[in-house]
Amino acid sequence: MPIAGEADVEAAILSAQRSFDVMRRLPRFMRADILAHAAVLLDERRDKFVAMIAAEAGKPLYDARGEVSRSIFNLTNAAAEARQFAGTEIPLDMDGGVFAYQSTTDKGSALDLSKADFEMLASTSRRIGIARRFPIGPILAITPFNFPLNLVLHKVAPALAVGNSVILKPAPQTPLTSTLLAELLRDAGLPEGALSVVHCPVPLAERMVRDERIAMTTFTGSAKVGWHIKTIAGQKKVTLELGGNAAVIVCEDADLDLAAARCTRGGVVYGGQYCIGVQRVLVQRSVQKEFVEKLLAKVRACKIGNPLQEGIDVGPVIDSGAATRIKSWIDEATAAGAQILAGGGRDGNVIEPTVLTNTSPGMKIEDDEIFGPVMTVNPFDRFEEAVKRANASQYGLQGGMFTNDLRRAFRALEDWDVGGLMVNDVPIYRVDNMPFGGWKASGCGREGTVYAMEEMTDIKHLVINYA
Repeated sequence: MPIAGEADVEAAILSAQRSFDVMRRLPRFMRADILAHAAVLLDERRDKFVAMIAAEAGKPLYDARGEVSRSIFNLTNAAAEARQFAGTEIPLDMDGGVFAYQSTTDKGSALDLSKADFEMLASTSRRIGIARRFPIGPILAITPFNFPLNLVLHKVAPALAVGNSVILKPAPQTPLTSTLLAELLRDAGLPEGALSVVHCPVPLAERMVRDERIAMTTFTGSAKVGWHIKTIAGQKKVTLELGGNAAVIVCEDADLDLAAARCTRGGVVYGGQYCIGVQRVLVQRSVQKEFVEKLLAKVRACKIGNPLQEGIDVGPVIDSGAATRIKSWIDEATAAGAQILAGGGRDGNVIEPTVLTNTSPGMKIEDDEIFGPVMTVNPFDRFEEAVKRANASQYGLQGGMFTNDLRRAFRALEDWDVGGLMVNDVPIYRVDNMPFGGWKASGCGREGTVYAMEEMTDIKHLVINYA
């Protein structure tokens, strides 16, 4: 891929400025039609995108197919929201206190109304307030490698839906899928310059974050990089979708087969490279032995191999640096007393699906985001104890729990500081129109089509006096 220099970055910013003047004036039906046409084209080019995602991200084919399907929905939903996204009427005759104060006579009664008082009342009743949302300007979108199409569209589709232009800096590990997407959107009728894809070194990316001509930076990636971006962004809007070390609580009344299957899916498939992947499993002691047996059977059944072959669940992680780090965290945990129940080995960039027990807070494998096919499993006795341990994390992206007791679910929602809580499922569950974002170090702002559209617009309030 060509790497952008300073002149290329400047050209992208200028292009985004020019195209914003076009995009902001496009009627909503035209923006919606472009996105809808893009969804049709993506469906037609599905196989090409699946092959590209699997090839450059190392994603198993069935997972890559799922990503493309979600991306089609993302575009379709953004088109639908573009048609109906609107402001609100603000009632201005709600507060009688101000009127009563202004109309009080010398006698001290708000009920002794003069002719002027009645005129004031009529005037107050004949005002209308309208709050409309407007696009804010060029948006810098910085995206990760693990969903090189759908996480890009989580930023690009809402931005275009409301009339912004976008400069996209995709992950350096997965540049080609973004290039295909830019071609597709051009073919769908997107105005020239409304989406620029810029592959550039970190210093130039930071220059764009700082540039006042860019109205907003939206970033998905590591917490360290995300919070650094927020410190250098100046006055512009910033949304951050950052890391996690998601926990799952398995209660004694849970469907253990479902819990074991979903924890395996969320913990080790695609090498566990999900910010909402299952990392910590807390299981009630009375069902610990049965659950662990079921979990290990599912984990050991995962097929390891070339992700371009059908039926493969776990291929390589994204690069050798990631493989080295993941293996070192496993080794550090075992040296500190953790026990390996399954896996633990490394072959090149492939980390075996791994389950550990007897881990404890203070270990990297418990406290930090491993972003690999590794889960810890530990027992609890009281439900409140499990929620407290699950919540004892710097992160708060999503959590999961398996129980048939809704009282537990609502208590957990009150005490567990996460952006999303999945009951009878694992944290990787996500439908692309739901609000998505984290508490604590897991970020700020929300994605999900309409929620991202709100982040990428701002309000102008109009008051009309027609008395």
